Amino acid sequence: MNREGSRTKTMNTILGISPTVVSILIGLFMATTVILVRLRSAKKPISTRKIIIPPVAMSTGFAMFHYPGVPTPISYDFIAFFIGCLFSIPLILSSRFEQVGNHVFLRRSNAFIVILFVLLVIRLGIKIWVGDTFTPMQTAGLFFVLAYGMILPWRVAMLYMYKRLIK
Repeated sequence: MNREGSRTKTMNTILGISPTVVSILIGLFMATTVILVRLRSAKKPISTRKIIIPPVAMSTGFAMFHYPGVPTPISYDFIAFFIGCLFSIPLILSSRFEQVGNHVFLRRSNAFIVILFVLLVIRLGIKIWVGDTFTPMQTAGLFFVLAYGMILPWRVAMLYMYKRLIK
């Protein structure tokens, strides 16, 4: 109790900043990093390996569900995966390849950058909306499933487009 006799609510903070704000800032940093990496990688030829590795490497993240406090009901996981699949549609539609000589490149698209930022804003909105419903670990798990649901169909579609182009 403080001097006025009322209880003060203490909030967990990171360097005096709320965890929600910190996670939003980290999300913005990561999105900016992804965009910069994608723009730089558009200058290098693409290969089957470069398309397949991200979802395969990301699948190791499912190990987090072995830790107590992370698992959520399977129905929530399916919903998160389905929402991720819906989010992959604009990424699939904005990803196009072009062949230059013997090499295949991912065509640079301004729409891709806009789509990534729009998806980030939607994702942050969802995170704020469900933030009080789940523990931070459960929220992280659900957003991991959402991200995997987004990257897997996108990369499968990219692989299909790539294989069709090189035939």
